[in-house]
Parts: sequence; C-alpha cells; structure tokens
Amino acid sequence: MSNRVVCREASHAGSWYTASGPQLNAQLEGWLSQVQSTKRPARAIIAPHAGYTYCGSCAAHAYKQVDPSITRRIFILGPSHHVPLSRCALSSVDIYRTPLYDLRIDQKIYGELWKTGMFERMSLQTDEDEHSIEMHLPYTAKAMESHKDEFTIIPVLVGALSESKEQEFGKLFSKYLADPSNLFVVSSDFCHWGQRFRYSYYDESQGEIYRSIEHLDKMGMNIIEQLDPVSFSNYLKKYHNTICGRHPIGVLLNAITELQKNGMNMSFSFLNYAQSSQCRNWQDSSVSYAAGALTVH
Repeated sequence: MSNRVVCREASHAGSWYTASGPQLNAQLEGWLSQVQSTKRPARAIIAPHAGYTYCGSCAAHAYKQVDPSITRRIFILGPSHHVPLSRCALSSVDIYRTPLYDLRIDQKIYGELWKTGMFERMSLQTDEDEHSIEMHLPYTAKAMESHKDEFTIIPVLVGALSESKEQEFGKLFSKYLADPSNLFVVSSDFCHWGQRFRYSYYDESQGEIYRSIEHLDKMGMNIIEQLDPVSFSNYLKKYHNTICGRHPIGVLLNAITELQKNGMNMSFSFLNYAQSSQCRNWQDSSVSYAAGALTVH
C-alpha cells in the first residue's frame, strides 16, 4: 500500500464560487455578518448547495449556528446528481481542497462505516463531478476557521434510498448524531420549478406562481420541523416537490426519530427561505433555498 495522500480538488471553484481565497473569505464573512446566531450550538443543519451568488446569503443562516469550539467531526450528507446510487457512498480520498484551506477526511469514522457493509466507494471522478458536498466545504472551513486543525469531515454521498434504507441509514448515523462534538450538514435545495426541471405544480389559490411555490416549500419545511419522516415521505408522494436532498433529509429525520425513542429532546427550526427568482409565468424557472438548524435540549 502506498502512503500517498490523495486529494479531491475544489473542482467547482472558479464557476460556482470564486477560486480566490481572500475574495471567498470576504464574501462568506459578509454573509455571516448579517445573520444572528439564535440556534447555537446546532447539532445538524440543512443548507442549500447552489452557486454562492444564488444561495450564499441563505446558507449563512445555517452556518452561523455552528459552534466551532465544540465541533470536532462534521458529517456532510449530499445527494447524488450524476450517478445512479441505491445506497450511500464514501470518498476514496484523504483530503478535500478548498480555496481557504484543506479539509481532512476522518479515516477512523470511515473505517467504522466501511465495516457495516452498507456503503460503496465513489470514484474520484464521481467525487469531483458532484457539487452537493463541495458547496458546503468553503462554508464549513469558514465556520470552523478558529479551530481549523482540530476537526475532520465525513463526506457521504446519499443515493436514491428507499424508505426502509433511509430508516437503516438513519439508525446507523443516530449514534453519531447523539454526540455533541459531531455536526451533521444536510445538503439540499428546495423546489426546482419550471419546464427545464419538468415540474410545474401550481395552486392558483395562492396567487402568483412564486407564492404557490413558497406555500408548497413551507408545507414541506413545516413537516421537517415536526421531525416526522413518515409525514415527509407522504408529502413527497403527494406533491412530488423537487427537493433534491430529500434522501439526506430523510436519513436525518430517521436518525432523529431513533434518538427521540431513547428520550433525547430536539427541535428543528428553519431560519431563512429564498428563491433564485420570482416565477410569474410558465416560461419562468426558479430554485428555492432554505436554511435551518437542529438543536438538542
């Protein structure tokens, strides 16, 4: 075995966000400075993974709730956009690069996860093509900068899981979620509306199309806040809302349910909601973003 350290490059830097470290740092600082930390310390956050010009200010609401002084391991659960995957996959590298500084994968936790036999390995190509995890790396680096040598990351690519698999993975991750030194970052955008997304649900009683989209998203967000995985599945079956991180969210909700069975008291609050643009006619399209945090009482 060679001991060569393998790195995943910041493949979306220069397109989805700036490749300049100082510029990126200033942008993230600007967004974070405009937000309150009302739900600190977060044990888990849900935040978007679009280009930062679209969702950077929304994501700040979630990252502001992270407490770097207690967080030692960060699990990042992102959906798979490009490869069909029926389980979850782990990275094959050691280091994830960002324009701010390099993030180290926790090989000890990876070892524990491998041992379960529930994971596949993603190729470097898949890893670098996927943006759902990468878009959380600069924000993670920024939120943790005061303790940059004291934490590791656990990236997990989440496939199109069945409800029973969401439950299994939820159970598996629940023991990690129970530990106050762990943080879960769940990567998801909300409604993708318009012809290019083949989704055009419209409830005219809500007024303009963008209001109908907001109403639909907030229905889902309220169900997530109730921490009920079954209701969330039923909502998705009924409305087919194009929430791209629905499986990572499902895994989180199932992990929470598992801990609640053991008497742990938690609450989830969404702190911000935004849309890339306001749809008013059938030619328009938009993506919605929401940021929220789970706190343990």
